[in-house]
Amino acid sequence: MQNRLNAKQRAMIPIAAFTANGDLDKLRVALSDGLDAGLTVSEIKEILVQLYAYAGFPRSLNGIGTFMTLINEREKKGIRDEKGRESSPLHTNRTSLEFGTENQTRLVGQPVTGPVFDFAPAIDQYLKAHLFGDIFQRDVLTWQDREVATVAALANIEGVNPQLRGHLAIALHNGLSPEQLRDLIGVLRAKCGPKVAENAVVVFEEVLASRKQVPVGERPVMDNVEATADLQKEKNMSQHSDLRNGGVFPVGEKNEKYAKYFTGTSYLKMLSTERMFIGNVTFEPGCRNFWHIHHKGGQILLVTGGRGWYQEWGKAAKELRAGDVVNIAPETKHWHGAAKDSWFSHVAVEVPAEGGSTEWLEPVSDEAYTRLPK
Repeated sequence: MQNRLNAKQRAMIPIAAFTANGDLDKLRVALSDGLDAGLTVSEIKEILVQLYAYAGFPRSLNGIGTFMTLINEREKKGIRDEKGRESSPLHTNRTSLEFGTENQTRLVGQPVTGPVFDFAPAIDQYLKAHLFGDIFQRDVLTWQDREVATVAALANIEGVNPQLRGHLAIALHNGLSPEQLRDLIGVLRAKCGPKVAENAVVVFEEVLASRKQVPVGERPVMDNVEATADLQKEKNMSQHSDLRNGGVFPVGEKNEKYAKYFTGTSYLKMLSTERMFIGNVTFEPGCRNFWHIHHKGGQILLVTGGRGWYQEWGKAAKELRAGDVVNIAPETKHWHGAAKDSWFSHVAVEVPAEGGSTEWLEPVSDEAYTRLPK
């Protein structure tokens, strides 16, 4: 399990924190440091846009304006920052409310209900449709990245400890380790001061204590997803927690090169590019690649962890778990990816062949995917 956040995630922390409390002078420094740490322009914009949902439009707009000015000044100095890719288009066969309801359920670990939403149903719809649908469905940032930014922002706003507590729990549920969250608090201490960090420590220790005291499956449904994250599915997800860091092999970077051929977010670490192409591919829950064909050479999959699926055209899907091996013959139309509620990792071995190539076809439909057993 990772003990520290990666460099880009650590750079996100002061950006989110100073956007949230409106300290634009410190934000400007954090933005510059973030670009130097490897964050793309698109990734930083995504953080600033998301934070309007947590810190309000004025703080978000001020942050965006500060960032725009900084980019223009750097361009005048000849600094060409990496733009990064834009978000993939959202599928049009489902509404934002449908996407958001599913995303919120996966983030928290179960459907979110309660008296607060019964009292004010409009806020329930806005949370689901806009925050967890329109925003969290965008794939510029991973859900872990989004939670790093959210926790950092809430930690630097006074009077929102219930929401901070909830998002620390969501962060743990989605694969950030306690050590990584302590690393986050360490960055807050260095950048925002001891008062902010000490409050975050107290709230985080409360979250850890509550997880130890209440058995998984017996935790109540809370009134507000922003106030807490119920983790009824934690036992199942914790079996695959190592996959969030790559499983047996390093997780690598977000699979941007092939992202247009995937539904959801995946990560790629090439293990060999000499004589034979071998890559470790890690899928977030619900992620799968499009139907495709390996011409000439074929492919071999060595499943290293989690739970996923493999399906050939015209045949039933096969469930995959650690230790399974899939030998994919050339010219076979197929897809593979994670189960709805599990991370999934496999090593993909390209079988060498003269003139070998991969032909990417249509996506696996949401309808077909959701019919797969849980």
